[in-house]
Amino acid sequence: MGLNVLWLQSGGCGGCSLSLLCADTPDFPAMLRDNGIDLLWHPTLALQDGQELIALLQDCIAGRVRLDALCIEGALLRGPHGSGRFHVLAGTGVPMIEWVRQLAAVAAHVLAVGSCAAWGGITSAGANATDACGLQFEDERAGGLLGTGFRARSGLPVINIAGCPTHPGWVTDTLMALASDAFTANDMDPLQRPRFYADQLVHRACTRNEYYEYKAGASQPSDLGCIMENMGCKGTQAHADCNTRLWNGEGSCTRGGYACIACTEPGFQSPGHPFHTTPKLAGIPIGLPTDMPKAWFVALASLSKSATPKRVKVNATSDHVVLPPMSRKTGLR
Repeated sequence: MGLNVLWLQSGGCGGCSLSLLCADTPDFPAMLRDNGIDLLWHPTLALQDGQELIALLQDCIAGRVRLDALCIEGALLRGPHGSGRFHVLAGTGVPMIEWVRQLAAVAAHVLAVGSCAAWGGITSAGANATDACGLQFEDERAGGLLGTGFRARSGLPVINIAGCPTHPGWVTDTLMALASDAFTANDMDPLQRPRFYADQLVHRACTRNEYYEYKAGASQPSDLGCIMENMGCKGTQAHADCNTRLWNGEGSCTRGGYACIACTEPGFQSPGHPFHTTPKLAGIPIGLPTDMPKAWFVALASLSKSATPKRVKVNATSDHVVLPPMSRKTGLR
């Protein structure tokens, strides 16, 4: 018996769905089918029309169709004044938040796909006129649309597959684990993200790590150097496996020359400074690597900079390798 998956889009850009379509497989429907996943509805992939979708939703709520995994993409729009009328499901006159509440009540598992559905994300940035929130969080505050005490039929809280957008592998791996009954509460971190990607940092396997070790920073986007010290990169703090589970098999933000903006973290959308800059206090970045005391970082940074090889220092502020590693007999064994 397959895992029946219903995927609905709420307030957001649809980017997680677009990312999902880049899953590393030549036959996406076959990949789901071969792993015991039955996609009841997805706004991009489904063939049913609007009336058929409404009938399906009603059948799920009534128990005529078994709902195993409810995937919500996009923030939940509670405005204005808690009515949810900013987002009404077409053809029903019923706010999307009411559909989500009813469906979540009968689903075996509820998944927040993307940081908007998990924490509110970009949709909740600024004045948040739509009163957007996540399914079970508002940034780091537990609550959200469903409340802190919500548990799906399986006994699990909302599974937060956070990211902006999500890596397709994070979504498919989670669904496959659920389909094989191999996902438990122990497989989620304190923010209810799947540990298989959230127990890692973006910094791991970053191609700029040698520059980071010597604190040889880039000064502009095209430079090869580390982009933490001057250009806003939060890869040493962000929980994700982006540099070991590459996007489209070959890329990541940092490999493309862009700072990691910690899009898997609550509150990433409002850092209080431009995304491409690193805020500092007395010349020291405010956002330091996870688990590293500031005094240690200052001491190590000073030592590292004094020991920086010329090759690393020159290449860090260039868009190509100017000085390659020296070729000579080193006596290595």
